[in-house]
Amino acid sequence: MEDRENGKKPKKSVTVCGYPLSIFFIVVNEFCERFSYYGMKAVLVLYFRYFLRWDDDLAITIYHTFVALCYLTPILGAIVADSWLGKFKTIVYLSIVYTLGQVVMAISAIHDITDANKDGTPDNMTFHVALSMVGLILIALGTGGIKPCVAAFGGDQFEEHQEKQRSTFFSIFYLSINAGSLLSTIITPILRAQECGIYTQQKCYPLAFGVPAALMVVALIVFIVGSRMYNKVAPKGNIMLEVCKCIWFAVKNRFRNRSSSIPKREHWMDWADEKYEKLLIAQIKMVLKVLFLYIPLPMFWTLFDQQGSRWTLQATTMDGDFGLLVIQPDQMQTVNPILILGFVPIVDSVIYPLIAKCGLNFTPLRRMTVGMFMAALAFIAAALVQLQIDETLPVFPASNGGQIKVYNLDNAMVDVNVGGQNFMVDPFMSNSKYLSFEGVVNIDINKTGKTLVLTNGTRMSLVITKTFPNCTLYKDITEKPEQGENAIRFLNGFRENLNVTSLGNIPLTEMSEYALVPQGNAQFVIQTLTDMCTYSMAVGFGSAYTVIIPDTFTIADCGGLRLEEDIGPNVVHMAWQIPQYFLMTMGEVVFSVTGLEFSYSQAPSNMKSVLQAGWLFTVAVGNIIVLIVAEAAQLPDQWAEYILFASLLIFVCVVFAIMAYFYTYTDPAEVEARFTELEPEGKDNDRKRRSLELHDRKESLEKEYQRKSRSSSGSSSLHEAQAGKATSM
Repeated sequence: MEDRENGKKPKKSVTVCGYPLSIFFIVVNEFCERFSYYGMKAVLVLYFRYFLRWDDDLAITIYHTFVALCYLTPILGAIVADSWLGKFKTIVYLSIVYTLGQVVMAISAIHDITDANKDGTPDNMTFHVALSMVGLILIALGTGGIKPCVAAFGGDQFEEHQEKQRSTFFSIFYLSINAGSLLSTIITPILRAQECGIYTQQKCYPLAFGVPAALMVVALIVFIVGSRMYNKVAPKGNIMLEVCKCIWFAVKNRFRNRSSSIPKREHWMDWADEKYEKLLIAQIKMVLKVLFLYIPLPMFWTLFDQQGSRWTLQATTMDGDFGLLVIQPDQMQTVNPILILGFVPIVDSVIYPLIAKCGLNFTPLRRMTVGMFMAALAFIAAALVQLQIDETLPVFPASNGGQIKVYNLDNAMVDVNVGGQNFMVDPFMSNSKYLSFEGVVNIDINKTGKTLVLTNGTRMSLVITKTFPNCTLYKDITEKPEQGENAIRFLNGFRENLNVTSLGNIPLTEMSEYALVPQGNAQFVIQTLTDMCTYSMAVGFGSAYTVIIPDTFTIADCGGLRLEEDIGPNVVHMAWQIPQYFLMTMGEVVFSVTGLEFSYSQAPSNMKSVLQAGWLFTVAVGNIIVLIVAEAAQLPDQWAEYILFASLLIFVCVVFAIMAYFYTYTDPAEVEARFTELEPEGKDNDRKRRSLELHDRKESLEKEYQRKSRSSSGSSSLHEAQAGKATSM
């Protein structure tokens, strides 16, 4: 291999077990980079939702905009690397940009920077939003820009006689991708769930972003350390630019010759043959034929990439207690990489052979159709889960009304009539359920009337004391506690003021604010002037309780406390999300891996990168569709939005099936060979020589592929799956 940067052959590379030592730096770099990207991405939508305080729709909009940018920038990275800087410099420069973006994201999540009053809430949220957007743009530019370069740069490290080692390298390379993504989606949610801060303790987003930033620094350093060992191929032009120029010339030429007197040509690309080779035109025709089939594909990615947004937010309203493990909502994404590693060999070694034995012609396009259908089924499963969640959610007050609950701190039972509804409330108890009303509410307590005005959209607690008609209204929370936490407050009906851990002093007959506690065993220390005790209560996810301290409360053992449920805990278990992940992952294996295989088989030998760019572009468009559909639909219920996306994909699936039915498979090598044979003897010898070289290279690749297929069909399929996973990352 020539080192074209200095015009001379490089010194023989150092090898370990037959492999260039340089590839170990590249593999470690890729592992760290994928850990960095997926670790940051795993907690991103929750950062938007709970740190920046955006609503669900805005959080999802920005999330998918970021993902779309990550899949648009690879085209830019490939052009820069192939046309100007070369792969090595492109990776280094854009990795620096990438690292800066991760560091900026970590800084943006430090709430103490603008928390002047030290209450745990940033005072200048605009500052944090601006830093976040700058960080995400830099990350999108960096991760997307190096995406098409790293694997190809690794392949450049091998000599021509090292075909077997090169094949093994790509398997190890893609294994490092899956390892990095799997570990990061397990670890960073755990880091996020910790509490940290200088003045106040909050969810530790700085650590969740800081560790990926540190891994990106390691990735950059490791890659640069191996610099002297790399074979660096100088840029030699990008085929995508040549393709775009040829297409543009054909369009312009056709427009100039639109007169009816000018003879028509068989294909509109034939209008480029005045300037470009017939072989190049034929190759572009084959590429356009495949790209036309790509038109329906973005809809699959529209559903697939919502695993990190809508499905993660769905998990925040579910029970994550798996007994020995407590799963964070953003950790459910790990189900996908775990399942895909098991599904690939099963599909390749069991399912496809069984289908073949049944005599069914399960072509690549039919497989892709099935994959799209399975993704639609996954969203139908998600809709069914959402319906179950919605049934367990409390009824919160409407925008044109309010709700009220009555607490009795008297030693005797009280007779209460609220808006015509009559009931009795026992001493140091409540009426259990909230009552809904609109506007003015008339309340009679032991036949004594009182008029209250409820604010629309609020929940209130009315506390009746021994000094009635004096009573107090307290404002309650009107939504589930965020991030699966639990809201606990205390109502003091004891004989004196009390002090409760994290809530401070609670005067007699008054109610405290809510304290947020995580799932598990919540403990509160209750103090009088002379004694104290520790009160423990087991809490799940997303609940709210009021602890009533009656006058019979015994400080010695914290006895006599009464628990009132304001909001029930999440009861739908996160395990119910596994079927939708199962269907989506199976769809990914059948769709993504097969799609890459199909594209490779139908692409000319020198235009694989064009179809690779087209494939990545479908992912970007899919994320843009999420924004368009979600904003245009404005459906009130989340389950209905899931059904809408599933319906759209089923419709697109039918369209794709029709397109696939009329598609004619071609053999690019055969087409290229035919154009080589048709080239007149003695005419444009340089062009003919290049065509022959291209044809020979194609035959060589085919022989290599056949040899590998004979040696290990299962291994090659796993490799393709890993390649597919890398492409979709």
